Amino acid sequence: MIARYGQPPESGRQYTLRPGAYAILPRDGALLLTHQTDPWPEFQLPGGGIDPGESPTEALHREVMEETGWRIAWPRRLGAFRRFTYMPEYDLWAEKLCIIYMAHPVRPLGPPSEDGHSAHFVAPELAADILGNPGDCDFVRRFVL
Repeated sequence: MIARYGQPPESGRQYTLRPGAYAILPRDGALLLTHQTDPWPEFQLPGGGIDPGESPTEALHREVMEETGWRIAWPRRLGAFRRFTYMPEYDLWAEKLCIIYMAHPVRPLGPPSEDGHSAHFVAPELAADILGNPGDCDFVRRFVL
C-alpha cells in the first residue's frame, strides 16, 4: 500500500491519476530545491509529471533540469506516496502519485527554463519545514535528517 499525505479524496469527485518523479538532491550539506511562484509561492522538491512514453527517471532528469538548471546523476528510488489535490495550472483534480528519488546534483548548466522557478540550496532541517507538501517533508526527514 502506498502512503497518502494531505487531505483524503473528496467523496464523489473525479480525480485524474498524475504520476510524477521528484528528487531529494543533497550537495555539500544542503539540498537543492526549486521555488515556484505560481499558482502560489512555495518551495518544492524538483520534479514533476511523467509524460506519455517517458520513464520515471527520464522525467526526473528533464524536470530537474527545467526547474533548477542542474544536471543530475545516480538517481535511486526511495519510495512513493499519493496525495489528492487541485492543480489550478491544469484546472485538474489529481491523484498525484509522487515517486521520490535521491540523486546527485552534478553541475548547473544554466538558469531554470521553466517560468516562475528558481534554484536554491537550503539546509536539510529548513527544507523539511518549508517544503510545500507533507509527503516531501516526510521523505526529507526520513532519508536526510
